[in-house]
Amino acid sequence: MEKITLTDDDSVRFTKMVQKIKFFASINMGLLEKILNRINLYQCRKGEKICRQGDPGDAFYVVSEGKLEVSVREAFLFSRTLAHFTPGDCFGEMALLTREPRNATVTCEEDSKVFALLVDNFDQVVSENPAFSSEIKRLAADRQFGLMHK
Repeated sequence: MEKITLTDDDSVRFTKMVQKIKFFASINMGLLEKILNRINLYQCRKGEKICRQGDPGDAFYVVSEGKLEVSVREAFLFSRTLAHFTPGDCFGEMALLTREPRNATVTCEEDSKVFALLVDNFDQVVSENPAFSSEIKRLAADRQFGLMHK
C-alpha cells in the first residue's frame, strides 16, 4: 500500500461515506472533523493484500474506490470468500477493539483506495465519544457472530 496525499475532494468523499455508515451516525460534525484530521489514504494495486488473517489489527478501513475480497483460511491451502467490499464499506474494527489477530484476509480485486484510521488515532476517537464506542463494539460483535455462523 502506498500512502497518498488526502485532497479536499477525498475529505468530502470520506465525510459523505461515513455519514452513511451506521456507527458514525451518532458522531457530531466536530468529532467527524477530528477523525478526518487523523485519516490516511492509501492506494492499493490489484492483488495486493490490505490485511492478512492472523496479523495484528493496526487500522480501521473505509473503502474509497475499488473492490475488495474478504476471505478466511480454513485449511492449509483452502480459503473461502466471505464477502466483497465496495466504496463506503468498512472493516478492521474487530481487531482494533479486541487487539486479537485479524479474522480474515482482505485482498484488492482491482486497483483500489482505502481510508485508514490507525490504532492509536482510533483509540483517541473511541475514548472521546461513548456512543461511537458502543456502536462500533456492537458492529464488531455482529461481524464476529457472522464469521462463526457462515
